[in-house]
Amino acid sequence: MSSIKNCEIAGYGTYLANNIVHFGEATRYRIEDGVSHLDMLSIAGNLALENAGLEPEQLDCIMVATAVAVQPLPSTAALLQEQIAPDAAAAALDVNTSCTSFITALDIASRYIHDGQYERILVASGDVASRFLNRAQRESYELFSDASAAFVVSRTQDEARGVLSSLQRTWPRHAHDTEVRGGLTGFPPEFHDAHPEEYLFDMKGKAALIGMMKVLPGFFDDFYKRSGLGIDDFKLVIPHQASPALELAMRKLGIPESKYANHVQEYGNMVSASVPYTLACKLDEGVLSQGDTVLLCGTAAGLTVNALALRL
Repeated sequence: MSSIKNCEIAGYGTYLANNIVHFGEATRYRIEDGVSHLDMLSIAGNLALENAGLEPEQLDCIMVATAVAVQPLPSTAALLQEQIAPDAAAAALDVNTSCTSFITALDIASRYIHDGQYERILVASGDVASRFLNRAQRESYELFSDASAAFVVSRTQDEARGVLSSLQRTWPRHAHDTEVRGGLTGFPPEFHDAHPEEYLFDMKGKAALIGMMKVLPGFFDDFYKRSGLGIDDFKLVIPHQASPALELAMRKLGIPESKYANHVQEYGNMVSASVPYTLACKLDEGVLSQGDTVLLCGTAAGLTVNALALRL
């Protein structure tokens, strides 16, 4: 097993949009008028600081880990710092691996802390997928919810706690199965009127599922081999709540239903907030507590697959 990157969760906070939409038995949450993407991140971030018992000025670094930024420039992390910690002498940076952005950011944060670069890092995730959805694509239009989650990650003296192992890989042959093409240099703003469809979420669901199922077994075999861990070492698996195909993916990986969190019906796909929001829920419910080992994992546009073993 690789060396533990010692860190701990000092506090966390979440925000769930208030507009409730039902599609059959599925419940989805969509952002309300007058609330912005940055508002969602700020609410979760402030709650995380409050629960950690920290003043904003005590942060050394702010990471925003989202699939879509608030604006092209500056970074969303700089905008979040302006909102919640304007006087902090902190670094601010964005991390984007689409739906697995939180996992990637947590991995980076653990390395910064382990190396002594920073002491306290705020990692905030959340997306407003509903503002990019295409009503003509029912599969995706009925899938997503808007939410945010933020975690304060800090140094710990407990050498047993922290990130035990991590692995991330991308298969770019599947890069165009899930995408939003418009808004930046590929389709800048002046193209919007002529090509409005390029600014909406576009998912080739069948192709994305086939690609995912093809790469997952080999990826997890490699992760278990590198980490020295097996499924029995985890109290719980928290996968990205990508779609109703979650159950199929877990069966493919040999992960029993009792071993993983599945809230696709209740919440749907929360994009970058999916993993941290579910982690926060399991902490609130008492399902997870200090000393437990949890596997955070998921697939994302790219096609990217991510896995991280965290001892709480």
